[in-house]
Amino acid sequence: MLDRLSGYIAEHMGVPVLLGVLLAIVNFAIVLLAPDSWFAATNVLLHLGVVVGLMGILLGDALGR
Repeated sequence: MLDRLSGYIAEHMGVPVLLGVLLAIVNFAIVLLAPDSWFAATNVLLHLGVVVGLMGILLGDALGR
């Protein structure tokens, strides 16, 4: 499973970064539409998006060809 995941990330280096950007955009929409929710108060999707994006950059660079 790890071999398939690393092979996928090596071939599609931008996907984790785009997923991180998408999570940040979803967090922004939640903050605008439901400012009293737990998601808006904690910005959990924003933090998750930053972690996923940075890990995608690091893994893509390490596994790059």
